[in-house]
Amino acid sequence: MYKNPILKGFNPDPSIIRVDNDYFIANSTFEWFPGVQLHHSKDLVNWKLIAHPLNRKSQLDMKGNPDSCGVWAPCLSYHNGTYYLVYTDVKSFDGCWKDTHNFLVTTNDINGDWSEPIYLNSCGFDPSLFHDDDGRKWYVSLYTDHRNNKLFGGIILQEYSEKEKKLIGPVKNIFKGTRIGLTEGPHLYKIHGYYYLLTAEGGTEYNHAVSLARSKTIDGPFEVHPENPVITAANNPELPIQKSGHGDLIQTQQGNWYMVYLCGRPLEKLGRCTLGRETCIQKMKWKKDGWLYTDSENPLPEEIIEQPSLPEHKWPQEPNSDHFDSDILNINYQSLRIPIENNWCSLTDRKGFLRLYGRESLSSIHNQSLIARRIQSFKLEVETSLEFNPISLQQMAGLVFYYNTWHFHYLHVSHYQDENKKILTIITNDNGITTEQLQTPVDISNTGTIFLKAAYDRDKLQFYYSLDNLVWIEIGPTLNTGILSDDYVRDNGLRYRPAFTGSFVGLCCQDLSGNKLHADFDWFTYSESPNY
Repeated sequence: MYKNPILKGFNPDPSIIRVDNDYFIANSTFEWFPGVQLHHSKDLVNWKLIAHPLNRKSQLDMKGNPDSCGVWAPCLSYHNGTYYLVYTDVKSFDGCWKDTHNFLVTTNDINGDWSEPIYLNSCGFDPSLFHDDDGRKWYVSLYTDHRNNKLFGGIILQEYSEKEKKLIGPVKNIFKGTRIGLTEGPHLYKIHGYYYLLTAEGGTEYNHAVSLARSKTIDGPFEVHPENPVITAANNPELPIQKSGHGDLIQTQQGNWYMVYLCGRPLEKLGRCTLGRETCIQKMKWKKDGWLYTDSENPLPEEIIEQPSLPEHKWPQEPNSDHFDSDILNINYQSLRIPIENNWCSLTDRKGFLRLYGRESLSSIHNQSLIARRIQSFKLEVETSLEFNPISLQQMAGLVFYYNTWHFHYLHVSHYQDENKKILTIITNDNGITTEQLQTPVDISNTGTIFLKAAYDRDKLQFYYSLDNLVWIEIGPTLNTGILSDDYVRDNGLRYRPAFTGSFVGLCCQDLSGNKLHADFDWFTYSESPNY
């Protein structure tokens, strides 16, 4: 037996393919760079992060993108030796206007470099590419409709010409959705003589669902599954797996069918999902009526699943500590919006250290000096070693638990020049309001290296520091991790501001004076507790 989710922590909108005996999933990354998480598996339950295909500014330029914009719902496909990836770069998503630009990149080596992007259109998001058995390729996506803030304007279909490298022919709206509404995330399949259209409906919160329709022709009309939705947790608040929707189908070598779909795991019933939207898997089956059902014929998402009948393949476990001895940054780290470049994030300027040159604030959507990794467990500890010698209160460096520019907890070193003190303090940004968590910052004027630590336990976060890496001293109050969630953002007056990511922990440096003072981090340890 295996426990969902298969991809923990902020890994939403899964798109899955099989190439011979290998499975690959692509997930959304929003404003985090490089773009698109790409995982590899041989048994559908053990996965390894292998690449971020959009790793050049020419493929993805997100400087200035608002929070939770950027890369939405990529679709990975494979045909005749070529891998295809279509994706949206969302530039704005406030008010009734949605600026959503769609692109295609390709490669013959999924572990190698991907091509320069081909621009497709800007009329919607959640693009998908379907390769028909007659050789034609078809593009489907949501169509945005700004009238009366409607947004969800149905699913459109248009042919893609590989020769001309563009969309061609008429655009047709092939599916307006079901009674559930908010129809998005389309994927097309040709199975049993039908074209099946799988969509996400109900919005990506607690009414989320996977819906299915079919047609004898690719452009419809589509009839809806008689027991739609196929998977949903709506109206079942007791389930540990919630927000289930936005699915994709895969058939194994043995002919079995599975669906991967996004989910959320709230801290309490219909509460805050601090790990963001994750990826689950569920066994499916086709019945004689030609419709797809879960293996149990119950549309509810399952936390405990039977391991697929594939040879088990576990990947080597990654070490907990990163000592920054390599010239290449660990694949789990990402930056905000911009490429990780040596002029602000260097592993070579001081060998054995990560050097960050201070730039803009944690509220910036342009040039932050921050690297971070997903939080993928409800219980963990992180530690780091920091050398930083600020001369101004505008210079800061330290350890941050981050959701977006409006929500974070930050343990950091700074300087109060009027008192001539090097200090350690904590700030929290909650809904754009910044709070100093210590009445009196800790004076560390005589300290060279400072050691920082945090214990994260479901809805609680406690910071610590040490002067010798042996004795740890608690600093500040216990903080609320619930503010680092989509749900909190939406429940606090920002419902129409996009909030689709997850919580990260990282290292950062700011120099608001513009002098680019650097901070050196000797190591970073990320240790998850088992079974969380």
